[in-house]
Amino acid sequence: MESPLFIALILKQKVEDLIDECTAGTDIFPVKISVSVSNEISLLLDSDSGLTLADCKMVSRHIESNFDREEEDFSLTVASSGLGEPLSVNRQYLKNVGKKVKVKLLEGEVLEGLMTSADDQEIKIEWKSREKKPIGKGKVTIVNKRTIAFSDIKETIVLITF
Repeated sequence: MESPLFIALILKQKVEDLIDECTAGTDIFPVKISVSVSNEISLLLDSDSGLTLADCKMVSRHIESNFDREEEDFSLTVASSGLGEPLSVNRQYLKNVGKKVKVKLLEGEVLEGLMTSADDQEIKIEWKSREKKPIGKGKVTIVNKRTIAFSDIKETIVLITF
């Protein structure tokens, strides 16, 4: 008899295949897919142009229509990656270039600034700070720039600015 963990892994692969099939030709992409040993399926989706409730319904219905509840008892939750949710996949970094972010590094340092670029390896952010003039009284505005490897990032959150 197959273990519940093995069955969950097979179910996860089937869900991933169904998401790929359903979202082909769209800009919708999965951010997080989890399947528990008790067949609780949880999907977190995103889109380059903004995910709608209709998009979530479409994916949910496609998955449900490809499972037989008589054979596989499961629960399914499909949600949008919301505001304040940490970025998880590279595609989310790419779509948020030009936005203000808060980056927590593994070492504990926290940086806030404008994400100016992102690729498969790293992101670049910049921010302004006021520092003392080297000579004389007063302060001067300095533009700081930093390149951060993904391997050094604990969490990145897009900040909402008004």
